[in-house]
Amino acid sequence: MSIDPRLALGAEMPAQRFTWTAGDVQTYHLALGAGSNPLDIHELRYLDDAKPQVLPTFGVVAATFRATEAPRVRFPGIDIDLAKVVHGSQEIEVTAPIPASGEAETLTRITEIWDKGTAAVIVQEAVTSAPDGTQLWRTRSSIFAKGEGGFGGERGPKNQITLPERPADAETRIETLPQQALMYRMCGDRNPLHSDPEFARAAGFPKPILHGLCTYSMVAKAVTDTVLGGDADSLRSIGGRFAGVVYPGDILVCRIWHENDRYLVGVSTADRDEAPVLADVVATTF
Repeated sequence: MSIDPRLALGAEMPAQRFTWTAGDVQTYHLALGAGSNPLDIHELRYLDDAKPQVLPTFGVVAATFRATEAPRVRFPGIDIDLAKVVHGSQEIEVTAPIPASGEAETLTRITEIWDKGTAAVIVQEAVTSAPDGTQLWRTRSSIFAKGEGGFGGERGPKNQITLPERPADAETRIETLPQQALMYRMCGDRNPLHSDPEFARAAGFPKPILHGLCTYSMVAKAVTDTVLGGDADSLRSIGGRFAGVVYPGDILVCRIWHENDRYLVGVSTADRDEAPVLADVVATTF
């Protein structure tokens, strides 16, 4: 078996120490489509040479931004073929706006392992801190490993968010580019599922798919631009569950509701069906 819950649960990963620059932030934002209107002052705030504003979702990739190798799914008690793995969910909460450059350390541990029968869900939580110990952000994520269930564990909670039945308070469309996944690879995620047609077919997809984190981050930008006046510094947290496949070139439709001091977001594709591709999306502000 590729998962030994006795070893994996509670295991801590080696600390990741890293730095980032304003250029890294600019590259990240360009990979999400920032600057599509180069005359829009709100778009240019993401691409300022000295102090670009930083989407909180940059914190999800900051530690591995310069990676050039495909990731490995190898942790204590876990060794899984990358072709079996898809991203399950992602959340980030920042304690304050992320600076345009800096250095930090991330400590990650495995907090939950759920047995879905035909698959396993592995949950990780991470805390990123500045050199002086100040906490900068926290993340929680899960991966869905096909064929790795059946080890007798609990199925885990659903934690689903029900969207309001009333019309959305705002709606926007995100046009992804045919080369969107190749652009987002420059942010450190070199999984060939997003670039290699043969690898994608072997994993059960007709062609390379868009990174879940790219969709997630583009939605964070859409929320910022649509209901927060383009002010990324006001976005405190955003989380969601990857519920469907997005292909580069798809158009995403985001419907946003303001409910009880938080934003709920429904995300689907415009040209296939109404089924969500990113579900249970909740965003909060400072």
